[in-house]
Amino acid sequence: MICVHEYPLSIVDHAGFRKFCGTLQPMFKVSRNTIRLDIINMFGVQKNIMVKYFAKCENRVAITTDLWTAGHQKRGYMAVTGHYVDASWNLKSFLMRFVYVPCPHNAEVICEALHACLVEWHLEKKISTVTLDNCTSNDKAMEILPDKLDTSSLMLQGSLLHMRCAAHILNLIVKDGLDVMEKGIERVRDSVAFWSTTPKRHEKFEKMARLLNNEYTCRLALDCKTRWNSTYIMLKGALQYKDVFERLSIREKKFTCPTGEDWVFAKEVCARLKVFFDVTELLSGTSYVTASLFFPQICGIRLAIRK
Repeated sequence: MICVHEYPLSIVDHAGFRKFCGTLQPMFKVSRNTIRLDIINMFGVQKNIMVKYFAKCENRVAITTDLWTAGHQKRGYMAVTGHYVDASWNLKSFLMRFVYVPCPHNAEVICEALHACLVEWHLEKKISTVTLDNCTSNDKAMEILPDKLDTSSLMLQGSLLHMRCAAHILNLIVKDGLDVMEKGIERVRDSVAFWSTTPKRHEKFEKMARLLNNEYTCRLALDCKTRWNSTYIMLKGALQYKDVFERLSIREKKFTCPTGEDWVFAKEVCARLKVFFDVTELLSGTSYVTASLFFPQICGIRLAIRK
């Protein structure tokens, strides 16, 4: 239950949880340490099952990995995920490793952490590709990794080993484009910020939407400037309530409504961001086999365009 729902281990100390368990079985006792050990043991059992499965399986495994720094801890972590297609053409994915990676996060450290994971799972001779974000340290790490592997076991001697994350490439393209167009949408962003800053203003905005028979289905949401997809969601919502902003500008002296040119520009930007947004969702899909994007008749698998 704790693993499936991602509850904190501290739930076992909560008064309500203890009362619930005591009602079912007064003799049942549990602690954080017990739960932690149980989870580690569960992982060990499942890991052994997967290792034995791949020892007999002839399929290759595609690897995706990412490394990031936790903001509150200032510590680097790496997640390594394996993906494979079973005999029934079902895409399977499993988290192989979630591990702390000490600084510095250079190519050698990244490569060593990734290689250690592959060896631990006995997959160093069964990988097909490794997909990472586009950065210099990742590129250099993938130049080093083949030297640690048996290249004769790789597809085309490892020439296809390094795959660049298409979603990350799109992300870089859009962010560069938005940097140029930032001033054009600033007044729309300021308007959203004005009416979503306080609960009182937000209630006033929602009330005006109802008065104008504009169904308030999409709550105003200010974007995060470092996440372009949040900018798309913000613009999409703001355009939906253009008439509400304009009517409120008549009643609220402190509020300056975007000009007609601002709205036209915002609409153009939103239309272009939608293309990237939809493609990114497609590339991030988890319920289809990648090959089915190109060979739907051969694979005989229905595409799930969205998650």
